[in-house]
Amino acid sequence: MNPSEQIDQLIAGITDWRGKTFARIRESILAADPNIIEEWKWMGSPVWSRDGMIAVANAHNGKVKLTFAHGANLPDPEHLFNAGLEGNARRAIDYFEGDAINVRALKNLVRAAIEYNQTKLKKNASAASRSKPHKSKTA
Repeated sequence: MNPSEQIDQLIAGITDWRGKTFARIRESILAADPNIIEEWKWMGSPVWSRDGMIAVANAHNGKVKLTFAHGANLPDPEHLFNAGLEGNARRAIDYFEGDAINVRALKNLVRAAIEYNQTKLKKNASAASRSKPHKSKTA
């Protein structure tokens, strides 16, 4: 079973409001960018990536948690982050029963995470190319 099928199965197995919320979050993330990859990690956690990890989601008792790997580095003008605010890297959004999902703001946050990942990749590639010794030509 591929990761997308595993995520389908996970969502189908959550029969209360959390399943619908989880599905809507997933739909919003995938709609943000057509090149996002779904992964299945850590013994049962859906992960979305593009040029690095974007976010992981889990259904807990009473909430659905969406954690952004580099959330502390992302702009959040709509103040979606409401959990993990004390962390140095991660930030999360806890969705509770009855919470509306601000799809536009969530997509923007996902796009910001992708941009962060791509910027980090470029910096790492640039640093790696500077650290490689240059070969000299011998006659």
